[in-house]
Amino acid sequence: MRIAYPCTITHEDNGKFLVIFPDFKEAFTEGETYEEALFNGEEVLTLTLEGRMAEKIDIPLPPAIIGKDDIFLFPASRVQAALLVKFNRGNSTLADLARFLETSWPSVARLENPHHWGSLKQLSKAAAALGQKLVLSFEKAS
Repeated sequence: MRIAYPCTITHEDNGKFLVIFPDFKEAFTEGETYEEALFNGEEVLTLTLEGRMAEKIDIPLPPAIIGKDDIFLFPASRVQAALLVKFNRGNSTLADLARFLETSWPSVARLENPHHWGSLKQLSKAAAALGQKLVLSFEKAS
């Protein structure tokens, strides 16, 4: 699962580029240039997801199918990691995951905290506990 969300970028009459996320009505930004709009879009997406997680507001799953002309932006990697654990945990509780990993509940809860940087070792163990595998990749910068 890739944690990336679609956006639309339009060139406005004032010369700026407007970024809107269809999945998050509260998330929009702009930039003087297309590149600045992409950068600002990733920042606003990160802040939106962090805010929703803090306020326990539903976060839609990212689309599984990506069209060749679609524009997708990624939040900060720490937010991606937290959402991967959250989305893949399913009906398992944090306590279940903690028991499987032979660690404490607070330690596992930090894996779903977008302000905490989980180690690759922790994330890999959590993925295995959830019947998944951790896959890393570098994506071309926008």
